[in-house]
Amino acid sequence: MSEEIKVIVFKLGAEEYGVEVEKVETIERIQHLTRVPKTPPFIKGVMNLRGVVVPVLDLRGRFNLEETAYTDASRIIIIAIEDLKVGMIVDSADDVIDVDTDTISDPPEIVGGVKAKYLRGVARVGEDRLLILLNLKEVLNKGELIQLEELEE
Repeated sequence: MSEEIKVIVFKLGAEEYGVEVEKVETIERIQHLTRVPKTPPFIKGVMNLRGVVVPVLDLRGRFNLEETAYTDASRIIIIAIEDLKVGMIVDSADDVIDVDTDTISDPPEIVGGVKAKYLRGVARVGEDRLLILLNLKEVLNKGELIQLEELEE
């Protein structure tokens, strides 16, 4: 019996990625980030989101893709992993779609320069569209989560 999951679609370069809607708190425009010393380069800093300090990472940097300047289309997707909120900077976030779980296949070793451990799978959407689904627990590994939790305190 197939199920459908709702997915927010976002772009990094020409590739389309997806993350489950229930893990997304909000999508924000790029705003002022406060740099935090001694963090990995892909962690761009922290932001104040309605009174909550939220660490923000650049997914391009996380995936070792070439970083580009932010545009009017750039967004910060605020996700909740366990009891931690984290912002992910993406090139654009512009769609919510239903994905049939039967159309999701295991990811190849590398898709668009992104290692398979960061990916949950690849979904076929329609005839000629592929959507790369993120494995959020790997995008931020346990050690980094602990480091980010310490930033919030």
